[in-house]
Amino acid sequence: MSGFVVCRSFLTTILHYVFADGAVNGDIHAESNGPSDAYAAISSADRLQAEPESLRKWREEQSERLQLLDENSIKQESEWKEKAKVELEEWHARQDEQLEKTKTNNRAAEEAMISDLDENNPGTEWERVARLCDFNPKSSKQAKDVSRMRSVLISLKQSPLVR
Repeated sequence: MSGFVVCRSFLTTILHYVFADGAVNGDIHAESNGPSDAYAAISSADRLQAEPESLRKWREEQSERLQLLDENSIKQESEWKEKAKVELEEWHARQDEQLEKTKTNNRAAEEAMISDLDENNPGTEWERVARLCDFNPKSSKQAKDVSRMRSVLISLKQSPLVR
């Protein structure tokens, strides 16, 4: 008997939904969107009757939890973006500072090299060559043995050739 009551209330809900849409003179679907409206009525009525209170409550709590998580993730994402923006600005400032230091050092080295080239004192040629060479045997990263050349340059630096 209870199955009949459920079915009867179900049919009553469907009929109320279909005929409440302004059915005039027997024209049931004059303003409806087709069978999808009737299906929507059946689906919503079916879900209302088939879903227990505990499931409905869980579904509502779950949607609230998901909303909270979405809000938190959006908030966290915006915080990360702000933090990244600040760090990027700091990095650019450090890079600009480092670039300016490098430019200053390079200009000073270039001026020193030009002033050394302008000095053309006779007898200092080997000293100028020796300044351009690395005489530390451990710092050279070449695979070839250049010890003989190094010793020749050192000896020429100490006692230059006389013309």
